[in-house]
Amino acid sequence: MTESLLAPRFLFRFAAPLHRQDPIWSASGVKLSEAHKLIPWAELDGQRCYADVRAAWSEAGLAFTVEVTGKQQPCWCRETRLEDSDGLQVWIDTRDTHNVHRANKFCHRYTFLPAGTGRNHTQPMADQLIINRAKENAPAVRPQMLKVWSELREGGYRLAAHLPKEALAGFDPVEHPKLGFTYALFDRELGLQSFSAGLAYPFQEDPSVWATLEMVK
Repeated sequence: MTESLLAPRFLFRFAAPLHRQDPIWSASGVKLSEAHKLIPWAELDGQRCYADVRAAWSEAGLAFTVEVTGKQQPCWCRETRLEDSDGLQVWIDTRDTHNVHRANKFCHRYTFLPAGTGRNHTQPMADQLIINRAKENAPAVRPQMLKVWSELREGGYRLAAHLPKEALAGFDPVEHPKLGFTYALFDRELGLQSFSAGLAYPFQEDPSVWATLEMVK
């Protein structure tokens, strides 16, 4: 059988519902229901999806949860090497623009790590990352504004993250209820799990290959 020259995910433009959650965050993170689960589209390309990834919205911002299983090795996380660390990265366009190939001020990139800081480097951390080749960068956000919680355990970890509306330029669920979005879960042992496109396409810098999340109640 002849293999396709194009990854199956590239043949579609994906949209998925993003369900509401109130409250969006608490001292112990957030728990999201099965309705908040993001469809593992990576399976269309034959990727093994080793993590359950969920997302939610409220007027206060966005929240994500990740549960990784099947690991034999501890997480590799370094606060000095954010882009190389195990963890979740998300890309969000608060204007859901798909006809441009370079990010603008409404396009954001954040990383959330299950470990990497604190005593013995076992505490979670979050930070903003620059999008390569962006025409205009999103406003700078201090790491202290971001919320992250994790639980390291045998065989993997659980991670919860919150992006407050102040960290999302242009976030307006009423006027702009659609978000351009993709995520990538990096793991040195288990590999890449991504949402709307894989490494064959420049999802790390090109908003045109991101999916759409529609904020619904």
